[in-house]
Formats: sequence, C-alpha cells, structure tokens
Amino acid sequence: MTNRSVIIDTDPGLDDAIAVLFVFGSERFNVLGLATVAGNIGIERTTANAASLATLMGRGDVAIARGANAPLVRNAIDEVAIHGNDGLGGVTLAPGQNPVTAPAHLWMAEQLRAAPAGSIDILALGPLTNLALLIQHDPEAARRIGRVIAMGGAIVEKGNVGPRSEFNFAVDPEAAEMVFGFGFDLTLIPLDVTRKVRADEGYVASFNGTLHGDVAAKLLEAYFLDGRQSRPLHDPCVMLYALEPEIFGIEELTIALDLTDDPGALVVSNAGVPLKVAMTVDVQKTLDLLHSGFVS
Repeated sequence: MTNRSVIIDTDPGLDDAIAVLFVFGSERFNVLGLATVAGNIGIERTTANAASLATLMGRGDVAIARGANAPLVRNAIDEVAIHGNDGLGGVTLAPGQNPVTAPAHLWMAEQLRAAPAGSIDILALGPLTNLALLIQHDPEAARRIGRVIAMGGAIVEKGNVGPRSEFNFAVDPEAAEMVFGFGFDLTLIPLDVTRKVRADEGYVASFNGTLHGDVAAKLLEAYFLDGRQSRPLHDPCVMLYALEPEIFGIEELTIALDLTDDPGALVVSNAGVPLKVAMTVDVQKTLDLLHSGFVS
C-alpha cells in the first residue's frame, strides 16, 4: 500500500515517535493528522510531542487533534518509567503547532465524512479510547473507516502489564472491547510479533544522513534496554504492516477481552469476535523497511 490516507492515533512515547517519524520520512503515506491519547504519558505531553514531531518534519499541514485524557471508565496508568517524564527519554524537540479546536474523535468524524467511504485508515498506536468515543458519538462516520491497524494485545506471549495483558488494551479494555465488536476491518499487531523486532547498536549507527534519522537514532538509544539492544519496536510494526503486510503472517482468531481478572488480556474463545492477528514476522525485512525511512 502506498500513499494511502491515514490518521495516526498515538500517545508518543518513544516507539510511537519512531513510528511517526518513519511515516513522514517514508513519504508513502498521506497523513491527515495525528490524534493524541493519554497512554504512555498524560495527554498534554503526548499532544505536545506529536506536534513537535510534525514540526520537525516541516509538516505544518498535518493536523494535531488532542484526544482522550483518560480511559472510558477506569483510572489511567502510564509508562513514564520507560519513556521518561517527557515521553521521549530526554530527547529534546522544538515546540510544535497548536492542536485543532475539536477533540480528536470529532475531528476524526469530520475527516471521515469529508472523504470517500473506506479511503481513510487508522493506525492506532495507543489505547483505543479515541476510536471508542468516535463509535459512541458518530457511528456512521466510524463505519466510513477503511482499515484499523492497532498495536496491542498478546496471544501466546506473556503480558507486559498483567500476566497476559498488554499495556494499550490494559489501559482501556472497555474501549478495546467496543472497537473489537464494531465490525471494523481490524488487524491486531500483538506482542507476539513486536517483541521479536529490536534494534542493536550497529543498526542505530546506520541511521544517518537525515535530520529525522539522527533524531530517531537518539530515540532508539533512549529506548535501549541494556546498552546492547532496544526494547521491542512495538509501534513501528503497525506502519510496516500497513506498507508491506506480506512481511507478517496473519491468522484469523476469535478473540474476547478479559475485563475483570486481568483487564485487557486477550482470550481466544468462541464467545469472542473474529479478528486478523499478526502471529509471525520476518524480522530482517521489518528492520530493513524501517531503516529505509530514515536514510537519504
């Protein structure tokens, strides 16, 4: 897929920031806007970070839409311990433009109603609260979405919040359940594949020759776990799947969500809904494709 119109629903966040920079650098997407959500860190910081990323890339034409500041019904959790108080591991970016006036879910509805049905995809990198609010407030607009590609969940892998729950869905499992059941053309990119995609020192050193490549290298260094290898590159996998889905092995699984014992955990169950789930990945091809977005 090339030059597809997309809205990036994001909570930057180190790996979110790398994913957003890749999208801009690859020039293979028509980015309509960045819708922000509280997740890795609070909404003020995720919105400021999204704006800074767009400004870095000279993309003042891309709308910044401030989204949900809390889950639908639960208390917020965050990943400040991983991403830092600024969400970017101490990597400093210049301030960006102000967000649009409308909240993200209403701004998304405006874009969807103004475009041909099915022509806009949502690349969801954080909790699914904005999409749930869109469904609640304007289901007809939500039905005009082409595809939703969402990073989240775990099938065989253990969780990173609870025993089996992954952060994005654990933050707002009620929102995820609503999105799962709405009938979107929805593909999940879970920990089962994202944990396999990591950067090492040599890979990071090869990001040179572009401004955003230099920034991405700093973000990756801040995301290193032990000085030798990064944490999993969760969110970039969404963008890579959007461009070259054949890199990933997709299975259709019937998925339900645990809302009580381990909130956000995915359960393969006849009581669930059929979803496309990435279960395998060609790691070298993902890293090569990601690299292509950061070099001149």
